[in-house]
Amino acid sequence: MISTQGSPQTRDESVPKPADVVAKTPAEGDARTGDEERTAAPVPAEEPAGDATPAGGAGPAGEAAAAEEPKGPRRVGVLMVVALLAFLIDFGSKLLVVARLENHAAIKVIGDVVTFQVIRNSGAAFGMGQALTVVFTMIASAVIVVIWRIARRLYSLPWAIALGLLLGGALGNLTDRLFRSPGVFRGHVVDFISVQHFAVFNLADSAIVCGGILVVLLSFRGSNPDGTMHQQADKDEKAAEKAE
Repeated sequence: MISTQGSPQTRDESVPKPADVVAKTPAEGDARTGDEERTAAPVPAEEPAGDATPAGGAGPAGEAAAAEEPKGPRRVGVLMVVALLAFLIDFGSKLLVVARLENHAAIKVIGDVVTFQVIRNSGAAFGMGQALTVVFTMIASAVIVVIWRIARRLYSLPWAIALGLLLGGALGNLTDRLFRSPGVFRGHVVDFISVQHFAVFNLADSAIVCGGILVVLLSFRGSNPDGTMHQQADKDEKAAEKAE
């Protein structure tokens, strides 16, 4: 049987109809266009979540810096009050004993164990270093300067009390070095508290010893004058190094 072109017998099903070509062309074009756009457009790299640092300095480094910031008000006022009280008590006691006890017999306070008697001391605390009056004067001056420098970042109340005792005691004995005989920087310190089998000292020496003991205790506890702790500061430093 002879079939004409386009008849059902001669039509090849694999050949697409014109309508099918027209219908499929937009879809195929869209697919190709989408593939080309995906290929051309760069894909932004995802940043690790742990390295992201929000605005304002947050993150491990920011937290470490914030942890190192001192907390609370400065304690310079407390230091100055304690130092002034220690100095005035020492100064007043020396004026009193020089006026009432010098060149007089010793006064028994606790039998022969503790007595009051005036002794002029050219050395350091408890009568040590009799020939080094000028040296101890310079040391006392240096201690005062160091304490004043520490006071710039003083936020710890216990440290303020300890440094105040040290400062008041150092000022008390330095006043004797500067204004008592035999001369400036060579003045003898007035000692009057005598403990049997121990030494003769004054209230300035007592303030220095108490302040020194408190400083040692605070250091063993890991406390810093700025209110931070040694262990916490080490952890913050390690955290900052890891963040970098």
